[in-house]
Amino acid sequence: MSKLQFPAPRRHDLACLGRLAVDLYAQQFGARLEDARSFAMYLGGSSANLAFGVARLGCKTAMISRVGDEQLGRFLNETLQREGCDTSQVQTDPERLTALVLLGLKDRDTFPLLFVRENCADMAIEAEQISEDFVAGCRALAITGTHLSTPTTRLASLTALSYARRHGTTTVLDIDYRPVLWGLTPRGAGENRYVPDAAVTAQLQQALPWFDLLVGTEEEFFIAGGVTNDLIASLRVVRELCPDATLVVKRGALGCCVIEGEIPDDIDAAPTYRGERVEVLNVLGAGDAFLSGLLASLLQGKDWAESTRVANACGAIVVSRHACSAAMPTPAELAHWFGGSRNPQVDADQQLAHLHRVTAARRDWNELCVMAFDHRAQFYDIARAAGADEARIPALKRLLVQAAEQVERSRQLQGHTGVLIDGGDYGRDALASASCQPMHSGSSAPTCRTNRSPIIRSCPAPS
Repeated sequence: MSKLQFPAPRRHDLACLGRLAVDLYAQQFGARLEDARSFAMYLGGSSANLAFGVARLGCKTAMISRVGDEQLGRFLNETLQREGCDTSQVQTDPERLTALVLLGLKDRDTFPLLFVRENCADMAIEAEQISEDFVAGCRALAITGTHLSTPTTRLASLTALSYARRHGTTTVLDIDYRPVLWGLTPRGAGENRYVPDAAVTAQLQQALPWFDLLVGTEEEFFIAGGVTNDLIASLRVVRELCPDATLVVKRGALGCCVIEGEIPDDIDAAPTYRGERVEVLNVLGAGDAFLSGLLASLLQGKDWAESTRVANACGAIVVSRHACSAAMPTPAELAHWFGGSRNPQVDADQQLAHLHRVTAARRDWNELCVMAFDHRAQFYDIARAAGADEARIPALKRLLVQAAEQVERSRQLQGHTGVLIDGGDYGRDALASASCQPMHSGSSAPTCRTNRSPIIRSCPAPS
């Protein structure tokens, strides 16, 4: 029986405290970050990726962090909410901006990272705003090492950990060592994963006794243990500091090792669970996917063999895709993967790609009230025949949008209304006033989605 135990079901399975940022992934493969010309925007930050990934695998998750009072902060909250993650504990900062990361895919070994996190919102998380009752309602609390790096984030982390200890919440540390975020490298060296530093080691070691489960790469255990290039010696230091904790060492394509007791003389002597062999597109976020699969499975009562099998599969699938959070697999994808469809060329598996499109969380529009004013040619003919000024038509369409919004508010139909508008000269302003964002464009009419109206279709106006 595993030493690691989780409490009985509570309101949430997992709360994640740490980085919550926007990831901008370069869309040009094989290019330097300097040569990138377009980016795709995703939810990012290791803690946010974890909350997202575990929710996607069927657990009840929550995010404890901080975002700016602006568009990017709202994007992150809405993305988490769509996946079923509770964002009630995400603080809003009226002064600071949401954290941002730019990521490139130069080649299979080079993935430049530029962290735009100067005085960012998630590093200003306020300890006094962390709810003890909320932490008490979680079976597990996961914290990243980055949030032990400053006095403010350290206080917030230790406050949450003290609440967890008081209420029997299992605690997890994702060591998540990024030297640039500890001020140890030039700001453009975000890709660097290891710089030895005694001060960082000391700060981490002060917090290690708070945790029941520690997860990290070999380099991350070097920094936690303080013995550079000697994994066993570092693990033994960690074991002295937290004698009852379970240690999970991520070893890339080799898989992972799980150590619940004494540290062996050779890492290969530890219980080892082999990884998956796949073609690598993007290693960024693979560790977050691994931990998502691991924690989701453990929280669902699976043993180490099954939990690490799921974790390794999640990591393998994500390294073969462009994003991190958005690339996280669903249970249906994992069932396909384990059902005999392990294709090392993950992107060539059309069934897996189909499952990813159709089984990821999306809102169900079970009941819609749609107001259509995508007028046809007859309407414009009537206006001309009546001698009406055609300039009044766009004003009419804007008025109809206002009417639809007024009905939505008065009847409390938020999330259940829509409008259909022609998108030529007559309907363009109405579309803009409805705050729509095109979902696709081209020769066909673009479909638009808004925070108020689920579907808006722009139809070409008659000439």
